[in-house]
Amino acid sequence: MNEEKNSDNEISLIDLFAVLWHRKVMIIVITLIAMVGVVVYAVISIKLPSEKSPLPNEYTPTALMLINNASSSGGGMASMLSASGLGSLAGLAGVSTGSTFSDLAIYLVSTNSLLDSVVDEFDLITRYKIDKPKKKAEHPRADSREALKKKLTASADEKSGVFSIAFEDRDAAFAQRVVNFCVNYLLTWFDELGIDKNKLEKENLEKNIQNTFDEIQNLELESRQLEQSVQRGSVNIPSISLDLSRIQLELGAQRQVYTQLKVQYELLKVTMASEKPVFQILEMAEVPDKKSGPSRGMLCIIVTFAAGFFSIFLAFGLNAISNIRKDPEAMAKLKGEKQ
Repeated sequence: MNEEKNSDNEISLIDLFAVLWHRKVMIIVITLIAMVGVVVYAVISIKLPSEKSPLPNEYTPTALMLINNASSSGGGMASMLSASGLGSLAGLAGVSTGSTFSDLAIYLVSTNSLLDSVVDEFDLITRYKIDKPKKKAEHPRADSREALKKKLTASADEKSGVFSIAFEDRDAAFAQRVVNFCVNYLLTWFDELGIDKNKLEKENLEKNIQNTFDEIQNLELESRQLEQSVQRGSVNIPSISLDLSRIQLELGAQRQVYTQLKVQYELLKVTMASEKPVFQILEMAEVPDKKSGPSRGMLCIIVTFAAGFFSIFLAFGLNAISNIRKDPEAMAKLKGEKQ
């Protein structure tokens, strides 16, 4: 019994090999045609300009930022979202109050505000031919956002805290400008949200110090002008004395305020130097030298193997049709004739 089974298996393998050998020319020709065709296609796509190439090179510059997610703990994220009015929107997008600043950054990259800013800044509706007369879009704004989302990506590494923004386009320099614009836009947005308290306090102190310094200079100038008037004897001396006394009091108070602000400012600088900032740019996007895609070599391999498998299946299909035509009983069934 076992010998009969082995014999049947051997015969079936021989039959399969015989079919392939009988159709070997067809299999080889189809595979070679596909291989040569895809190679020619790949070569043409390299030689043609990117705007005319059927398979242009794509470049993906990336910018890197370091995000201190430790600052988002202890209710900091919750209070910041509530104060900014983004709490409900972030909740709908899956960013809970227990999430990190990296999660928030990824969410903000996909918001309509940022996407629309990029679309308007670089006129992507025209660049991607969304408003082309032949395929006039009913909703060009929404379509431009969808086109941008396919090319603009953001991700975060939980272990290192590194947040990255990347953009893919056939124009490497253009892609670099888009990425850097997004980085600057995102940093400005986070500053407006007031995430980095130390940075905000430092900016406020700098403004107050400058305003106080300007006030001191104005008071000193006014004081010198009054003293010159007294020396010339052209004004009422008692009245001038009262004004001078008032100015000196204000001047003394402003100098004390200035001193206190400077002390706070210097202490804050020491604190910021010892603490890790919430956001820090590690690397702005550069114009990439190498393409990120497509992989033409892999395409040639896939197409060649696909053509080979197709030709093998075709060989078995043609053999099956040939066997059916040689079988009178099978042909009768196909023709609907009664036995």
